[in-house]
Parts: sequence; C-alpha cells; structure tokens
Amino acid sequence: MAWFLGLGIGGLVLLVLSLLLDGVLESVLDGFGGALDGLGGGLDGFLSLPAIAGFVSALGFTGAIVLGTTGPGAGGAAGAGAVAGAGVAWGVGRFGRMLMRDGGAPAPRGEDLAGSSGSVVTAIPAGGYGEVLLRLAGQPVKYAAKADAPVARGAEVWVEGVLSPTSVAVRPVER
Repeated sequence: MAWFLGLGIGGLVLLVLSLLLDGVLESVLDGFGGALDGLGGGLDGFLSLPAIAGFVSALGFTGAIVLGTTGPGAGGAAGAGAVAGAGVAWGVGRFGRMLMRDGGAPAPRGEDLAGSSGSVVTAIPAGGYGEVLLRLAGQPVKYAAKADAPVARGAEVWVEGVLSPTSVAVRPVER
C-alpha cells in the first residue's frame, strides 16, 4: 500500500510543480511529442504534464483504496488504479483542450458604434464638430461628432455612421 500512496503523493507533487513552473517542465515532454507525431497528433493534450500527474495520482490513490478495502492483491489494485488513472488523464486532457479553444469575444471595433446611443458632451454646431460620449463594449468613450442640425449639450443622440476612427455622424433622438 505504501507504493500506491507514494505514487498518489508523487503525482500531486508533480501537478503542483507543473502549475508553479508553468511550461518549464512541459519541455521535458517535447521529445516524446516529436516521436509520436506519426500517430496523428491525437495524443497532444493527453501527454501534457497535468494529464500525466493526474494519471499517476489516480493510479496511486485508487490502488491504495482498492488494496486497503478489498482483497484482489497488488495486481488487481494496480489494474483498478490504471483504469481510474486513464479516466482522469482523459478528463484532464479534454479540459485542457477546451481551455485552449476558448477564444473569447472579438475586440470591439468602431463600426460597432453605428446604431448606438450616447449623449452630447460639447454642443454640436450645424455642419460642425462637437463631442459625444458613447459606450463601446461597456466602456465610456468620447468621440468627435458631426450633425446636420445643431445639437445642444446633454442631448441624447443616435450614431448614424462612423466617419473615421475618432469621429461619428449623429442625429438627435426625438421623444
């Protein structure tokens, strides 16, 4: 049973080291990754250091539990631990690939302002420029604004179009 507990604790230590040294220990497996490229690259996420640490921990702790509670012997305990370790390694590999695929939302662009509303900060003269406060991705941003008719300070406006990266065409909102 001591061997199984040692494997379980060793796997946890390996997991902590892989988290603390983020990528340094991962380079140890680069040589194996190149040798296994002929297998189709399907083992990439499963040969990560956290997956190996999960396998070793599950093998050790499951083996210790099976050995301590039932009577199949060390071979049966190792078999049960290997099955549990394979399941844990598979789960860790899937979770790692899922995290790597998470791209998030695209960065907001100025074109996203068309159709949004805002308020006038500096009055807009007819045919001239003033300033409006708009929200881009939830953040307040001040833009130069041009309108066909004069718009007073504090008025609510709609963005009709984007003239440049720093200016927009607006019209007053009529209620």
